[in-house]
Amino acid sequence: MESARWALAAPEVKASDPLEVHGFARQGILHPHHNRSVIEGVAYRKMGDSGTCITEKSSSAQETQNQSGVMEAKPKLYYFCGRGRMESTRWLLAAAGVEFEEEFIETREQYEKLQKDGCLLFDQVPLVEIDGMMLTQTKAIHSYLAAKYNLYGKDLKERVRIDMYADGTQDLMLMIAQAPFKPPQEKEESYAFIVKRAKTRYFPAFEKILKNHGEAFLVGNQLSWADIQLLEAILMVEELNDSVLSDFPLLQAFKTRISNIPTIKKFLQPGSQRKPPPDARYVEVVRTVLKF
Repeated sequence: MESARWALAAPEVKASDPLEVHGFARQGILHPHHNRSVIEGVAYRKMGDSGTCITEKSSSAQETQNQSGVMEAKPKLYYFCGRGRMESTRWLLAAAGVEFEEEFIETREQYEKLQKDGCLLFDQVPLVEIDGMMLTQTKAIHSYLAAKYNLYGKDLKERVRIDMYADGTQDLMLMIAQAPFKPPQEKEESYAFIVKRAKTRYFPAFEKILKNHGEAFLVGNQLSWADIQLLEAILMVEELNDSVLSDFPLLQAFKTRISNIPTIKKFLQPGSQRKPPPDARYVEVVRTVLKF
């Protein structure tokens, strides 16, 4: 809550603000449809010999065509070969119909090189290379992608609801993502707790949201980041208990409806860049690279 108090007390962004002075607005970071959370601690470029990482587009870079017909480099994702904190980013890009590349971190040396090159703002992954920027911090990455690909509502009130719903599903998914790193007995207990929590806290809330809203989507009348992440969360919990939606008819219909959106349906097919549940090798690689 203290951060909210600070935000209410802070002045509006003006041309004299440091972000404007250092050219972030000219780089597209202060897009009028982006909220300020997209800006904080995310986008940075190399200037002189400051040592900060820069994105260099080579003639051999993979490119894709945007909605304006302009060719642009494909987003590139740097993470482990598994779900973790990158999977929701894959879902967002796939739902938007955006092709992306991945560089999997398999060794400590790869990770340390990203740190040494200044690519990891807080020495953490996920890292996403897009639009000439190296982006870190999961929520900021998702906010930027949602705004860029028209998955972030039509106004501020819709965006705050999308953020609220996405934060809720993220809480649930993080519990699932952390469980494989626990001892066997604790892991099974965690999975049982997660299913119970989904059935008693998260899914009842979203069932009520769908009932009260009366539309095909969680917010407004079009697909948003919140819908995509809720489907991801549902499928993750169903991997633990395939009957978890039995008491939630609106969520069952929601799952079917969103799963059949062409881009999402394609992502759910075998052979896509969607990652399977974490196995022992994934856990071992993450532990080795991050030294925990």
